[in-house]
Amino acid sequence: MIDQPEGRPLRGRYAPSPTGYLHLGNVLAALVAWLEGRKSGGTFVLRIEDIDTERSREEYVRALCEDLTWLGLHWDEGEGLGGSYGPYTQSARYGRYEAALARLRALGVLYPCFCTRARLQGVGAPHPGERQVYDGRCYRLSPEERAAEAARRAPSVRVHVPPETISFVDATYGQQKADLRREVGDFRVRRADGLYAYALAVVVDDMEMGITSVVRGRDLLGETAGQIWLMRALGGTPPRYRHVPMLVDKMGLRLSKRQKGLTVRELREQGMRPEEILSALAWASGILPERKVLSPAELVGACDLSRLRREDIAVDALGLGK
Repeated sequence: MIDQPEGRPLRGRYAPSPTGYLHLGNVLAALVAWLEGRKSGGTFVLRIEDIDTERSREEYVRALCEDLTWLGLHWDEGEGLGGSYGPYTQSARYGRYEAALARLRALGVLYPCFCTRARLQGVGAPHPGERQVYDGRCYRLSPEERAAEAARRAPSVRVHVPPETISFVDATYGQQKADLRREVGDFRVRRADGLYAYALAVVVDDMEMGITSVVRGRDLLGETAGQIWLMRALGGTPPRYRHVPMLVDKMGLRLSKRQKGLTVRELREQGMRPEEILSALAWASGILPERKVLSPAELVGACDLSRLRREDIAVDALGLGK
């Protein structure tokens, strides 16, 4: 069984953004989340995170559902199936995000930020590979300065985090600890164009959908402490987190939906079988002890999620594609 917060039954989720076709890095996160659900007898939810309205497309929603079904990673609740925690698409949940902003505003932790993209690119992260931390410039503005800035441009909205340390145990990367002020900083919850930020939407969705276990890529590990604090501020109980290693190319760069030859549908067109794709990912990630081809149902019994590797995975090592 998977240990759950306060003994709650496992409710896991896979929450892709429909901004391109499903690639192998996406599939690894989906596979691990699906295996968690099946091993524990819990619920596997498919949620569509289409908050990026500029790049999200309905055709990609259809495609990812087709790809997950073809792979055999069937979900129990969510897109196309419904359930008790809907809607399961972020674009239909804007009222819930506005209600969360109102609660944060009542707590006195929100403030307008007028910084341009150019200024933000020059703030924080003085050394390569470090996380960029906002310097709090707009929090320190006087009422008169804020009024003057507001006359020139629409602001985004940030939360002012307290001088607090957040600790949690990631199921893959172990004990984590972050100083909110120094390592996370005040982060956006609404963009200047009025769209809600991912940090707010994902927290509200996980909280209101009763999600107890979150599986996602290692690139989001640094966002977790801020999201835990935000969920607690909104009155929720944070889930347990399991971050998975990234799939990287020959240059060590993570896979993206813009790369060719690595999507599920391209591999399918090349004649690859779904069990070959899933088994290769399970073996390369360390959860399948030996390289062999198993069905999804067989992988449930054969895989050991505690053996998930921490190092990123070279896509060439999978031996898939042409």
